[in-house]
Amino acid sequence: MLLATPAMLAVALVTVLALALYFWVGSAVSVARGKYKIQAPAMTGPPEFERRVRVHANTLEQLVPFLAALWLAAAAFHAWTAAAIGVVWLIGRVLYAVNYWRDPAKRGPGFVIGLIAMTALLLLALVGIVQKLIA
Repeated sequence: MLLATPAMLAVALVTVLALALYFWVGSAVSVARGKYKIQAPAMTGPPEFERRVRVHANTLEQLVPFLAALWLAAAAFHAWTAAAIGVVWLIGRVLYAVNYWRDPAKRGPGFVIGLIAMTALLLLALVGIVQKLIA
């Protein structure tokens, strides 16, 4: 079974945490809807509300390639390495969300951390796949 090893369970845990992150930023949108009395389907309102909507949308935009890269890197390269880099991505996304909510101009560090982690996962997946094809 694919998840039978501790390393793959670590990757699964990072996946659950990434989905929890997405739920958390989505919940922030719901809370802001109530606080600022923004009725669905409206997606505009005070800047505080719009920042939460943008973080939620950007998190979804990043989540799909992250999950694919995480699992490909884990399967083709090394699961512990993929899980560790996945934790770095999570930290970057939390920093991105919190800083964007406070001041959009300060979202950069979290975004860059996430981008570097995502790039690393994609490169590791590619290296692992090519190595296995050559072998």
